[in-house]
Amino acid sequence: MDRFIIRGGRRLEGEITIGGAKNAGLKLMVAGLLTGERLILSNVPQIADIATMRDLLRQHGVAVENVDAEGRTLSIGGPIESVEAPYDIVSKMRASILVLGPLLARMHEARVSLPGGCAIGTRPVDMHLKGLETLGAQIRLENGYINASAPGGLVGDRVVLPFASVGATENLLMAATLAKGRTEIVNAAREPEIGDLVECLNRMGARISGSGTGTLVIDGVEALHGAEHAIMADRIECGTYACAAGITGGDLRLIGGRIGDLGAVIRTLEEAGVEVIAEENAIRVRRDGPLQGVDIMTEPYPGFPTDMQAQFMAMLSVAEGASMITETIFENRYMHVPELNRMGARINVHGSSAIIRGVPSLSGAPVMATDLRASFSLILAGLAAQGETVLSRIYHLDRGYEAVDRKLAAVGASIERVRE
Repeated sequence: MDRFIIRGGRRLEGEITIGGAKNAGLKLMVAGLLTGERLILSNVPQIADIATMRDLLRQHGVAVENVDAEGRTLSIGGPIESVEAPYDIVSKMRASILVLGPLLARMHEARVSLPGGCAIGTRPVDMHLKGLETLGAQIRLENGYINASAPGGLVGDRVVLPFASVGATENLLMAATLAKGRTEIVNAAREPEIGDLVECLNRMGARISGSGTGTLVIDGVEALHGAEHAIMADRIECGTYACAAGITGGDLRLIGGRIGDLGAVIRTLEEAGVEVIAEENAIRVRRDGPLQGVDIMTEPYPGFPTDMQAQFMAMLSVAEGASMITETIFENRYMHVPELNRMGARINVHGSSAIIRGVPSLSGAPVMATDLRASFSLILAGLAAQGETVLSRIYHLDRGYEAVDRKLAAVGASIERVRE
């Protein structure tokens, strides 16, 4: 099992290229199930979750091939030979549940294991299943699997989501592209990654309107065709490296970052004393003065993203004054708090809120990653800490961040990956 050794106290300065978005790339790969023709995806991130999705699509019989030597461009398509998504693959990654809608739409049946992923909350799939039932699917839960069928095909209808769930919106959106008639998804999630998926599906021949709003309207078509699409830049990776500039008093140009995708993250950085400047095809993030405490509440987009909560907590642990973070999306997303406190942070959790009282400095310590985003919060703490931090269980990090040690080392960090 690999680990990172980080020696803190260095100001970060330079350029970091932001990769393709994990949360867009995975769904776009799944969209390849909707057509027998080739879907060509470029700007593909080199992360473990993409490799897992490649394995899952191949399990279905779909060809997934590298177009270039680096694997930055993928060709996806072909006949579906199996409608089963087995436990040994699905348990590695929660996004695997998204094959359910496309398999039902194209093959009229699916057998998908109940999903796994980071242990940050229950994240039930009820909304996915109820929405698909509204579109005419028959669903049974049996032996840890979702058994779904739509013998006559899916039929468009009005689906009202009780919560703006990203996963449910994406699953229903893809399923509806091949359903008979019109589907309305009300209270749909509005994340930029959904807009990226809509853009790709429309290039494949889908008829979807309402992107970026709370209501998506899909007029079903008989078949989708191949297309080419570049995956959007990863706004969470961009926000994470912005926090790295903030916590180290650094100055970073984040190449490919888009301010329009970050919304509340930008506003919160500026409130905390971090300067954010839009440049051509880049965002410049720097801090000269002290960090200031701020209050944050995670919310569905365009609110503050839950995927940035841990990184901001690390940064605010060395801010002047007190901060409060309230987590409204996942009920178990403070597992990084004890590890940050081991490094000298002063964080107390009360129910869904965490009170952070800023300290002058952190101290290096051996710490353990608990989930994907928490992994990077501990790297951020290590970058700012005095002494050496040893971060174990970094396989969580590899699921969603590419070449972290190389990117950080290139801008002045002392970070080394050690194989045990």
